[in-house]
Amino acid sequence: MSDSKKNQLKKSLGLSFNIAVLIGGTIGVGILRTPGSIAGMLDNYWLIIASWLFGGLFILIGANSYAELATMLPKAGGSYNYIKRAFGDYAGFLSGWFDYITNVIPPAFYCIVISEYLIILFPNLGNYSTEIAIVLLVVFVLLHLSGVKNGSVIQQITSFIKVICFVALVIACFMYSGVKLPSIQKDSSFYHIGLLFGFFKSLQLIIGTYNGWNGVCFFAEENDNPSKNIPRSLYSGALLVIAIYVLLNIAFFHVLPIETLAKSNLAAADVANIIFGKNGAIIVTVIAVFSLISILNAFMMIPPRILYGLSRDGFFIEKGTTVNKGGTPIVALLVSSIFSLFLICIGSFEVLFSFAAFTSIIVWGLAYFSLIKLRITEPDLPRPYRSFWYPWTTILAILVSLALLIGFIYSDPESFIIIVGITIVSYPLFKFLTRKK
Repeated sequence: MSDSKKNQLKKSLGLSFNIAVLIGGTIGVGILRTPGSIAGMLDNYWLIIASWLFGGLFILIGANSYAELATMLPKAGGSYNYIKRAFGDYAGFLSGWFDYITNVIPPAFYCIVISEYLIILFPNLGNYSTEIAIVLLVVFVLLHLSGVKNGSVIQQITSFIKVICFVALVIACFMYSGVKLPSIQKDSSFYHIGLLFGFFKSLQLIIGTYNGWNGVCFFAEENDNPSKNIPRSLYSGALLVIAIYVLLNIAFFHVLPIETLAKSNLAAADVANIIFGKNGAIIVTVIAVFSLISILNAFMMIPPRILYGLSRDGFFIEKGTTVNKGGTPIVALLVSSIFSLFLICIGSFEVLFSFAAFTSIIVWGLAYFSLIKLRITEPDLPRPYRSFWYPWTTILAILVSLALLIGFIYSDPESFIIIVGITIVSYPLFKFLTRKK
């Protein structure tokens, strides 16, 4: 039997891991790079800060809904469990695979980016980028094959170091007094279609940078006290991430004016070069490496949990539910890692990454709908946590998700076409798998 005792995940994770995986799985190199791109699109200090706050508010109202869903159905795989329960097998199958694709792409990408940063630190390794990426992947596969506890310890250590690094960078920026805050120009061009386009493009980048905020939900089945730990970690982790993102943007603007920042491909490096001199780039590279190791560790753990859940429900091979003595879903980890290895070797992420924000919004939106549907159809389900100000916060989350989805379709129609294509192909595949089951 696929759900026999030996294939059960172990309840070995607690609150500190939850917060670490939320921080580790969210804060990456995105926040070091995106401020420059967003400054170029919006060109208004207050609008840029407001956009980051808007993204933060969106994930907070999302956390409010997810806290109820994840404590009501504390199962491996996160969102797709709620969507399947509310809307049936096909909705669960499609959202589960969308979520899996979104989360299985990052490990390969992070292995390659870490190798590129290591080459900056050690130029002699210049010709070995792909080999370094593969070695990194193998090291993390071996780490997670050894058991959940080891992965949890690495997550907590690297997330703690990451927060210390970012706080130190913010403090260094505010201590720098060479350039005053830029004078704010009133800009009416927000009402022009060009800036409106830029606003949605910026939000797509910002949502992508916040992606990972609901990472704790994938591990709900392994949590020693999901009813208390999941809501606490969702809120405290989200608030910490929002604070770091907003403070970093304000700190960067304290050092560089918008016009300069807008021309920057790696905003943090340009800021650090001014504060720390020629060693600035090295300092940012070290911060980036720690950020990436932490986020890579988190994303090595998330896709196998989704695949384990899909396998248990018959949406992937039955062997996908195999769990080793250390509590790792071993087949799901190996399948996900082979996919990552393939991506490292072909090295093409652009098309895959461009629709990651899309699929995230679709899955989150369906999860919010699930909350309302399950409140109506299954009012007696045990709900250890109930979302604040229901249904208004959930309706707001749905409306914002729809508005973002429409904005993304407008600003990135190519990714939308890919998603429609995947959806069309998915139905016959679903029918084949369920007939086989």
